[in-house]
Amino acid sequence: MHSKGQRIAAWIGIILLVSLYIATLVFAIFDFDGKGMLLRASLIATVTVPILIWVYIWIYGMLTQKHTIASVDYDFTAGMDEHDDKTEINNSDHPVC
Repeated sequence: MHSKGQRIAAWIGIILLVSLYIATLVFAIFDFDGKGMLLRASLIATVTVPILIWVYIWIYGMLTQKHTIASVDYDFTAGMDEHDDKTEINNSDHPVC
């Protein structure tokens, strides 16, 4: 179970992202002074906010030594049994060119 602070942070992130998407849509549809600048800022924020959230989660995992959703796993074979038939590749079926 996640702590109350984590749930509040998640809801803030969701509300922020949905607000950015709605603002981008409004800025793209309606015509008013400064529309170009606001649309550009909204599009940039739509890309950078999720990246910043991912970086924050990744740094949090690194500092606390916890595995998070943003953790980068370099060992793709971790937990695989060497003698497991599902993980072995039959080289006779795949000729080398």
